[in-house]
Amino acid sequence: MTEGTSTGVPEDFAAHLLGVFNSGMLTLMIGIGHRTHLFDVMATLPPSSSSEIAEAAGLDERYVREWLGAMTTGGIVNHDPASLTFVLPAEHAASLTREAASGNLAVMAQWVGLLAQVEDKVVDCFYHGGGVPYGAFPQRLWAVQAEVSGVGYDADLIEVALPLVPGLVERLQQGIDVADVGCGSGHAINLMAQTFPASHFVGLDSSVPGLAAARAEAQRFGVTNATFVHQDAASLEGSEQYDLITTFDAVHDQARPDLVLAGIARLLKPGGIYLCVDIAASSVLAENIDHPIGPFLYGASCLNCMTVSLAEGGMGLGSVWGEQLALQMLADAGFTSVEVAHVEGDFLNNHYIATKEQGSSAIT
Repeated sequence: MTEGTSTGVPEDFAAHLLGVFNSGMLTLMIGIGHRTHLFDVMATLPPSSSSEIAEAAGLDERYVREWLGAMTTGGIVNHDPASLTFVLPAEHAASLTREAASGNLAVMAQWVGLLAQVEDKVVDCFYHGGGVPYGAFPQRLWAVQAEVSGVGYDADLIEVALPLVPGLVERLQQGIDVADVGCGSGHAINLMAQTFPASHFVGLDSSVPGLAAARAEAQRFGVTNATFVHQDAASLEGSEQYDLITTFDAVHDQARPDLVLAGIARLLKPGGIYLCVDIAASSVLAENIDHPIGPFLYGASCLNCMTVSLAEGGMGLGSVWGEQLALQMLADAGFTSVEVAHVEGDFLNNHYIATKEQGSSAIT
């Protein structure tokens, strides 16, 4: 029988909770380490004192020293008490530095502090319903999202994701019409446009700052075969215009994802391809218990994806809408064939490859 603590909580569960609290605080400190480039700096240094690390990073030593305390007790950096030096092991740097590219998990840590800034508003929704609109979130949240997705696009989009669709790369090289719905800051479109100059690309989004960032990046890239259009994803206009349509984590937080998917089906030419990259999870809670980042996904959904949808009177699917519901909604939208593809090592995303045949009908 497990003995209890003075509070009556079983010791093993109390220890679990203390670990959770430690991890939560450590997450915030990891986010700070990313923002201040401390991990990047330490990865280039031999064992160094807090003063040497602070000087190399151009930061205040007292704050660096306290941060190093969190990193040491959290098992992130190694500390030599005899020489009072600290070192970031190479095997840890492989998950914490910008040099690690898509392997850099430190960038994700920033979400915790940013989402916590709307906690009071979300608590109010627990009592009164509704949701927290996009405009209530700190603007830096969207910059962090663009940073996270941008690194992923750079690493995998051209070489890994697009080749999942048989013959797609060859068609892009020959020249086809492509749209990205919910394009955000447009990095995916600009990468594809730069790589496949014979094709034409259109990015659709309702975010004015996002579209401005997309156009600015296109100019920096020297891209002339991409355009960006202000468009509500639930009110897509036209029919049979595109050979390929993509969405990247842009469906589950829509107010009316059913209308978005139906609009995408209408916009595709007969035989066109819809590549939907979205969260890899089950629609059944019990099947997500062992998900590597299950609590993170459900928590981020409650504090962002679900609540922004509900704020618009939407369906509130949330991040963990799951594969079963995604397949059903794609079928309801008019897609006659859907394959779920996976990228080795990517536990976060499903790649839904959906096709629409001649005469297929979508919901309206």
